[in-house]
Amino acid sequence: MILLLSAAHPSDDMRVVRKEGESLAAAGWAVTHLSPAPARPIGPVAVEGVPPAPRWRRWRALHARAVALQPRVIHASEPDAWIIAWLAARRTGARLVLDVHEHYPSRLDARLPAWLRPVAQGAIRRVMAALGRRADAVVLAKDGLAEDFPGARCVAVRNHALVPENLPRRRHGPGPVTLLHLGAIGVARGWPVLLETLAQCPPETRLLVIGRFTDGSEAAFHDAAAARGLAGRITCTGWLPAEAAMARAAMADVNLILFQPGEENHRLALPHKLFDGMALGLPVIAPRFATGVADIVTGSACGLLVDVTDAGAIAAAVAQLGDAALRATLGEAGWQAARGAWGWPAEAEKLVALYRELLA
Repeated sequence: MILLLSAAHPSDDMRVVRKEGESLAAAGWAVTHLSPAPARPIGPVAVEGVPPAPRWRRWRALHARAVALQPRVIHASEPDAWIIAWLAARRTGARLVLDVHEHYPSRLDARLPAWLRPVAQGAIRRVMAALGRRADAVVLAKDGLAEDFPGARCVAVRNHALVPENLPRRRHGPGPVTLLHLGAIGVARGWPVLLETLAQCPPETRLLVIGRFTDGSEAAFHDAAAARGLAGRITCTGWLPAEAAMARAAMADVNLILFQPGEENHRLALPHKLFDGMALGLPVIAPRFATGVADIVTGSACGLLVDVTDAGAIAAAVAQLGDAALRATLGEAGWQAARGAWGWPAEAEKLVALYRELLA
């Protein structure tokens, strides 16, 4: 059995379960996802949860259950889960795979004074390097992460587009434009400039927000929208299951990615929301500074790159995409790319090949 171990990811996480877990299960292995969330069956992946508790108090329960399951491989998805997995692997003899989703050395930068950041980054890198050397493999979700694992076996399994069967496809026509923000949202993900942009767009322009506010700023968002007179033009659904989120997103016209500069994770980002929008046939407005996103948008010709700190520049891009023919052209390019060069199947093959070797 392959155990997917998460210290924070939800039980039906897109990368961990929908992409990696289901791909491994389709290759013939039994797969279980152990996470701190209510157990909810997700297709062929078995799901187990531990009792709700503060994150640090979950660790003991996650470790105990991981040991009890006696897996052949433990595939862990966050830094604290890596440590739990390493300890459990030592007790069970399981192989150890670290799944690296983000640039973790810079994760604390926003919370620390400038003088302390190099110290914290150095300490985090030393821990990551040590764990990488003890792992059987390190799986990387995006480019720019391998340098933190010197001496480790690194395998790129990037977060490319998973296109479900019977996925709705946007048919672009004339009329008012609905902007989409899909996935986690917060100040650093650009909602202040998003509201400023909406205020500069024609009054018939609407905004659809699908996802959670992850930084506690939801009340501030609604207060700011009301103060600008925008509340009636905005729909916030909150979190939705993946299928419902995609069906609702297919009613929008333009996909927005507004990561703000200043965080290394934003520069290296390879977000699900980009690929989800491409899979639906939505053109994207994305940050020019985010190298991974910009390369895909440029290479597939699926959207427009802008300075995402400038609401005027974003509003100008929205005005440009008021042309339904242009939206259709860019959306079609993204739709094709999501099913070709930027699709998940090629990444799944790399993951399955790794596991065939580990479990030979």
